[in-house]
Amino acid sequence: MIPIDHVVTSGTFSLDGGTWDVDNNVWIVGDEREVLVIDAAHDAEAIAAAVADRRVVAVVCTHAHDDHINQATALADRFGAPILLHPAEAPLWEMVYPDRRPDTDLADGDVLRAGGIDLRVLQTPGHSPGSSCLYAPELGVVFTGDTLFNGGPGATGRSYSSFDTIIDSIREKLLTLPGDTEVRTGHGDPTSIGSEAPHLEEWITRGY
Repeated sequence: MIPIDHVVTSGTFSLDGGTWDVDNNVWIVGDEREVLVIDAAHDAEAIAAAVADRRVVAVVCTHAHDDHINQATALADRFGAPILLHPAEAPLWEMVYPDRRPDTDLADGDVLRAGGIDLRVLQTPGHSPGSSCLYAPELGVVFTGDTLFNGGPGATGRSYSSFDTIIDSIREKLLTLPGDTEVRTGHGDPTSIGSEAPHLEEWITRGY
C-alpha cells in the first residue's frame, strides 16, 4: 500500500480583512491500519472517505491559518484523535476556535509515528510564528505546509509573518535535507529540495 494519500480540498482563506479562494493539499500518511492526517482543510467528508476505516493517530496542523485547520476539530471528534499544533500558533488558532485548544503541542524534534512511518517535526517559523514541517526520512519526503512551495517560500506579507524568519527557517531546516527529498506542499504542485535550493539568494534579493 502507498504510504501517502493525497486529497485536494477547496474553500477560502481569510486574514487581515481579506478572503481568497484556495485549493489545499491534505496529506494522509500511514498504512492500512493507522494514519496521521496533515492539515485538515475545508471538506471533512472527503478527508474521512480517504481515511476510511483506519485509525487516525492524530490530526497534525502545520500552522493555524484558517484554511489549514477549519476541519481539524470535526475530524478529531469523528475519529477520536488529538489535534497537534505548535503553541506559538495560538493567536491564529483562537481566531477560528476561541473556545477550544489543540490537544498536544508540537515541538521541534518531536517524532510522530503512524503505520511504522516516522515524521520528525521541524519548526520553521516565518509564514506564521509556529509553522512546522514534517520530515519522513524513510520516504524521502518533507511536508512543508506553507513554508516552502514549488517556486519559493510561503507568503510573509500578513499578520504574524516575517520574511527574514522564513528565509532562516528554509536555509537552516529544509535546505539541509538531502537534495532528492520530495517537498509535499500545502498548496499546489510538489517540488524537491534540490530544485529549490539554488534559488535561495534570488529569493532574498527580490524579497520573495
